Amino acid sequence: MFGGPVMYAQPGDWLIVEGGANRGPTRRGLIEEVHSRDGSPPYLVHWSDTGHRALTFPGPDAYVLSSVQLREREQRAAARFAALRRELPHPAISAESTSEPGTTTQGTR
Repeated sequence: MFGGPVMYAQPGDWLIVEGGANRGPTRRGLIEEVHSRDGSPPYLVHWSDTGHRALTFPGPDAYVLSSVQLREREQRAAARFAALRRELPHPAISAESTSEPGTTTQGTR
């Protein structure tokens, strides 16, 4: 007997399917239709990575987020990424690395 958590959604929510080393990248899909009265699967999902729509019965590696929850999650991830970039050492950019290939800079000798 299945004893996992029950998934509920409504149209406009997002289905997130976690990726991994053997499963590929994490996927996101907009839930366009819910085919049950109580919000349980199946869902008609519009996948953001392929643009395809499919009737989907999510597995144990999937979960539902509202649009607000997804936006907050992406904002936190962007803030963490920006903080990491500020902490990393940045090599100095030389004039040679910014000039166009095949051009020379003129200077005084």
